[in-house]
Amino acid sequence: MKSGFGSSIWGTSGILPEKKVKAVARSDRTWSSISRAGARGLVAAMAMTGSRTVAAGVAPEERTPPAAIVERYAPALFSRLDEHRREAVTELLHWAYGAGGGVVFGLLPARIRRTPGTGAIYGLAVWLGFEMGIAPLLGIEQAKRRKVLWRVEIALDHVLYGVVVAGRLAPEPAIDVDRSDGEDDG
Repeated sequence: MKSGFGSSIWGTSGILPEKKVKAVARSDRTWSSISRAGARGLVAAMAMTGSRTVAAGVAPEERTPPAAIVERYAPALFSRLDEHRREAVTELLHWAYGAGGGVVFGLLPARIRRTPGTGAIYGLAVWLGFEMGIAPLLGIEQAKRRKVLWRVEIALDHVLYGVVVAGRLAPEPAIDVDRSDGEDDG
């Protein structure tokens, strides 16, 4: 096995036995493709911040899921921060969660990731996973009593997330690396 990160998502540091590394590090799931999916997850979560700003105008009494989690599980820590810093930290946590979701998407097999519509479905699955799994486990009650318009906006927000994570918003055409630099692109 070659050394370095180019050979697998784990490198050859001995973190996992070679047999498991080979099973995880397939050509469709390289460190590069997984980290790009994580970066797309970060950007998608940032785009969701803009979308949520619009949603706040539709239903200003609703708290976003990240805000609800922070208020419930770290009230003493966050109550010491002024409102702007509290919002900034909450968004940074949401962006980290979005990047993690992108990494998980990058770990899916290529045949699934490349199927049209997978990104949108993945985004909706992330939202439904929170609403039906994580929120009840964390005791976030607001998820049960949300207005329909808020739910539609959040669903569209997560479709946007999934489309960006999947790289479907503005995919780049394949680049022929064997072509000489002097050739025309057209």
